[in-house]
Amino acid sequence: MSFKHRAGGLLAVLVAAVLALAPAADALTTRGVAPAPKPTIVLVHGAFADSSGWADVAGKLTGRGYPVLAFSNPLRGPLSDAEYLRLFLDTIEGPVVLVGHSYGGAVITNAATGDPDVTALVYVAAYAPAAGENVLAMNDLGGGHTEVSDHLVTRPFPGAQPGDMDAYIDPAWFPQGFAQDLPRAEARFLAASQRPGALAALVTPSGEPAWEDLPSWYVVAKQDRIIPPEAERAMAARAGSRTVSVDSSHAVMISHPGLVADVVHNAARTTVR
Repeated sequence: MSFKHRAGGLLAVLVAAVLALAPAADALTTRGVAPAPKPTIVLVHGAFADSSGWADVAGKLTGRGYPVLAFSNPLRGPLSDAEYLRLFLDTIEGPVVLVGHSYGGAVITNAATGDPDVTALVYVAAYAPAAGENVLAMNDLGGGHTEVSDHLVTRPFPGAQPGDMDAYIDPAWFPQGFAQDLPRAEARFLAASQRPGALAALVTPSGEPAWEDLPSWYVVAKQDRIIPPEAERAMAARAGSRTVSVDSSHAVMISHPGLVADVVHNAARTTVR
């Protein structure tokens, strides 16, 4: 048999195979078996920090194919900040997983209430308030102790209500209080670049918590000196959160970005199909 005839026979076999597979491929498409698009991960920082603290976590999540947005938290109060976050979420198409660190947890707790597009909450060494609870009160949950109130520096800001001020962590204490497991130079820069939170934000009662209706995950930082680990465990337990504990300072998203990204990934793949 000539080469031409052998090639022609092989081509005929290949064409027949493709035609045989075509109906199966069409069936897969029409039955909607194609994977759903990944949810958008919205990262919300807390007080005494900014969105740059999420850099390594965001990089690991985008590497897994997730769209990621790091929200700039105003740090004025849990209800007004939550309203701002709700407006931000309205601009996003499709499902959303909300991730909050520290005070950012109080913001996502309020912002997600009643939002059908939010599928999961992830608390990263964060406040998860019940209705009517404020940030300062949550530090007493579980019988733990924090020294952060003893190391606050206040400064005025334009438009503040009488008695309100911006609160910073004293830069001299910040490295050992907020980020004791980070390199000293990095911790000092975080102290110098911290964004303040309004004092009023610490005592404003929270609204109805989204964790009552949404699945949640919680990363407990066992060496946290800002939020007592006992309080973190208590908040995670009452929210019914799936909990992971790590030997970390309060800056867990910086010192353990891989673990935090894994928890967010688990929340996303569990709640979005």
